[in-house]
Amino acid sequence: MRINSKMLLAVTSLSLLFTATAKAELNVFACEAEYGALAKTLAPSADVYSATTAMQDPHQVQARPSLIAKMRQADLVVCAGADLEIGWLPMLQMKASNPKVKSTDKGLFFAAEQIDTLDKLTSVDRSMGDVHAKGNPHLHLDPERMLAVAKALSAKLIEIDPQNSSEYQQSLTDFSQRWQAKIPQWQAQAKALAGKKVIAYHSSFRYLFNWTGIEQVADLEPKPGLAPTSSHLASLLARAEKGDVMAVIVASYQDERGAKWLGERANLPVVMLPMSVGGNEQSQDLFSLYDSLLALLNGVK
Repeated sequence: MRINSKMLLAVTSLSLLFTATAKAELNVFACEAEYGALAKTLAPSADVYSATTAMQDPHQVQARPSLIAKMRQADLVVCAGADLEIGWLPMLQMKASNPKVKSTDKGLFFAAEQIDTLDKLTSVDRSMGDVHAKGNPHLHLDPERMLAVAKALSAKLIEIDPQNSSEYQQSLTDFSQRWQAKIPQWQAQAKALAGKKVIAYHSSFRYLFNWTGIEQVADLEPKPGLAPTSSHLASLLARAEKGDVMAVIVASYQDERGAKWLGERANLPVVMLPMSVGGNEQSQDLFSLYDSLLALLNGVK
């Protein structure tokens, strides 16, 4: 049977259509930049969108129309969890009306549910400030915990997109090998930091400090979520004058004014650390984020 040009064109068009359908991009909505970076590493062909940057406070996000539209298109939503996004994620889910990402049984993934979080609380009330009963949610700054999250996220990707399971498995293998090769290097760099004392803003770097052995002896916030007051800063100055504090630490999205006031009066360096990927020029991915954090801390004089 002869195939004329019209039939050939039709067959070719159908073939291209089926190929495009088979390779349709997975839409991933990440609540924070670190999970956007991890999702893109594990699913390189996916369309990954991050709702926040390292220059934004992930506790406080507006349910903007653009975010609603992105969540409406999502096949998978990846967030820190432990109620970090409690002030805005439920509103986005409601307005997006996307059944695929309403529960962790489907396309909703919380990193904090994959590991043992630090600082869990048995009870919480409003007088305690902005605390998280399920534990500190900023777990991406512990390399061992982050590897466990990567493995769990890869399994979730395979669960919701089994036709591309081989890609996800290979990407996880590549990431795991590179990550595990870096951990001893990071540990070697962290040795000099063990036992150092800092005053920091919030508990943003709790996992980093726990992993490196740094001790946060005071918090710039009088209560979690509250800005420093003059009386609180005065008490911090008295603490700093003991002479054992290495530096005052703030995250890339936090207000530096209280830290600078304290640093100037206590003659302490104020170090701004990248909270996530994109928090400074050096932090272009998860690997360089850790490199930058350790370099900045080791560079304190």
